[in-house]
Amino acid sequence: MKKLAVCIAVLIFACYAFSQDQPSAPKPAPMLLVQEIPLPNVGGRIDHFTFDGKRKRVIGAALGNNTVEVVDTFAGKDIHSIIGAANPQGLVYVGEFDRLFVANGTDGKLRIYDGDSFSLLNTVDIGEDADNVRYDPAGKRVYVAFGGDEEGSIAVIDAASGKRLEDVAKLDAHPESFQIATSKPVIYANIATKAKVVVIDRNTHKVTNWPLKSGKANYPMALDEADRRLFVVTRKPAQLVVLDSDSGATVASVPCVSDADDLYFDTGRKRIYIPGGEGFISVIEQTDPDHYQSIAKIPTTVGARTGLWYEKRDRLYLAVPASSKQGAALWVYAPQD
Repeated sequence: MKKLAVCIAVLIFACYAFSQDQPSAPKPAPMLLVQEIPLPNVGGRIDHFTFDGKRKRVIGAALGNNTVEVVDTFAGKDIHSIIGAANPQGLVYVGEFDRLFVANGTDGKLRIYDGDSFSLLNTVDIGEDADNVRYDPAGKRVYVAFGGDEEGSIAVIDAASGKRLEDVAKLDAHPESFQIATSKPVIYANIATKAKVVVIDRNTHKVTNWPLKSGKANYPMALDEADRRLFVVTRKPAQLVVLDSDSGATVASVPCVSDADDLYFDTGRKRIYIPGGEGFISVIEQTDPDHYQSIAKIPTTVGARTGLWYEKRDRLYLAVPASSKQGAALWVYAPQD
């Protein structure tokens, strides 16, 4: 009986030791590539995107191609190219007026198209290097960033009439990505060449400067308004910087993919997605408003640094520029819980 007890004890110990030696099952990736949509006639750099929710279309600025590409996400194909653009950079589709607003960097114009036929309806002079575009549904205003090395601004367009209104403020350089707050009348904007964020009061036009304590070349930006957090990515070094959106104080910083040009916040999963030209998507988790951790670097391809996060469809669309190895495409990712 004693020998039996000893044998059982040895067996239990051996099984435990064996289980400890076995590698644990790998965690599923937080994002999976589920579709590749070819962009057969697109060459060169691809910039920013917008979404036509009614028609289920992703619309992108093919900057290096001087076209705007319209992709049917249900059919999974590029269905139309809007020609005549001049280095299109930023764009926004406004469903309530069925209008597509496209900022063009070469001639500094905002081209306004019909959302169905894509016929050109109006052209508005904006200024040097017209770039990022946003829409404020409450005020029914379209905002367009523009400027150069020593001065810049954000133009305001009446979305219904297409007329240009008074600019929000004078800035000391070209604004890159910017976000419009809904809980208060302010705009947050990256001034990448000055390594700072500016806060613009839309009512008084007052500009407040928030110099970054570390990092420069801050291009992408996203806003978590519920938790009063502003997300900024710098390229030098490659990092996510989290700011308090009330005070500008630095809350956290996390290393991320290099050469980033877009940044998205998944409000449901509390995750931040950062595509970078290095060839990865950084996935950073918000544990709480003050704490963040990198949970994955999803391999993509070199040069893929822009796209669109469409939360209603729970999909991330990544722009893949043409190269010697592959044609241009729109890669579609599905987040995993």
